[in-house]
Amino acid sequence: MWKKRSILFDLSYWEELPIRQNLDVMHIIKNIIESIIGTLLGIDGKSKDGLNARKDMQHLEIRHDLHPEDRGSRTYLPPASYTLSKDEKEIFCKRLFDLKVPDGYSSNIGNCVSMDELKVTGLKSHDCHVLMLQLLPVALKGLLPTGPRNAILRLCAFFNRLCQRVVDGEEMASLEVKVVETLCMLERFFPPSFFDIMVHLTIHLGREARLCGPVHYRWMYLFERHMKIFKGNVGNHARPEGCIAERYLVEECMTFCSRHMKKSVETCHRGPRNQDFENDVILEGRPISAATSITLTDEVLESAHRYVLFNTAIVEPYLE
Repeated sequence: MWKKRSILFDLSYWEELPIRQNLDVMHIIKNIIESIIGTLLGIDGKSKDGLNARKDMQHLEIRHDLHPEDRGSRTYLPPASYTLSKDEKEIFCKRLFDLKVPDGYSSNIGNCVSMDELKVTGLKSHDCHVLMLQLLPVALKGLLPTGPRNAILRLCAFFNRLCQRVVDGEEMASLEVKVVETLCMLERFFPPSFFDIMVHLTIHLGREARLCGPVHYRWMYLFERHMKIFKGNVGNHARPEGCIAERYLVEECMTFCSRHMKKSVETCHRGPRNQDFENDVILEGRPISAATSITLTDEVLESAHRYVLFNTAIVEPYLE
């Protein structure tokens, strides 16, 4: 029970606010992707399916085909539709382990994959973002039955459209309806323990984007990344604020001197990769492997040209 009532509830503007708290899409995606991967691979501590979850279904008298069975001194858990076999787990982990992405696209997700234990652990927030929006549908291709796979793909498509730079109010209203249908599809296959508060918050993300605008103006990636730098500046844990202020002042002075002295000097300033500080320009990312020359056929060129046209905003009125 609430023992204290915040003074904000007594202010006049509080009742008129359409949204009283900004939902952080970054943490929502991270929690959901960890629940999905943990449940599919059966990772201890991350899976939403287990003995307690099966006992809950038995207590609720639902999903009778998934109820635990006592076999002597052991308890047998029947496989569910979302349960991956050992071979399917190897295929899923192998696809993520061999993944190669351009420089700056994401971290090396293969470092988070254990082929011996068939686990995916240690994913950062941005890695989960990339997996949810683009890579998870590719990694799950042909591994699950049609029902649970389509439900996961619909959820990935929802977040992919939600995190676009341009937001259409009518489309967001349509996504609000579709995400409810997607969660209903997930409820048909995944256990009730899968649907925690983070999964529930996806229902409100479409309305929030419709009222507040694009998501990338409101998420926490920039602040979380900068807070990591500040935490690394702390040398004396009894005076963290002083350490951060002193280190920040030193880096500002070093950067100022390195940019305005006649002779170039080495600096401890850590900026974006492939950045030329002398000319303040961003260079192109380095290739991930040796360059090779290929000759495209007329069919491939026509297909690429058609793909660009169909995904260009200026062509949409003509398509309609």
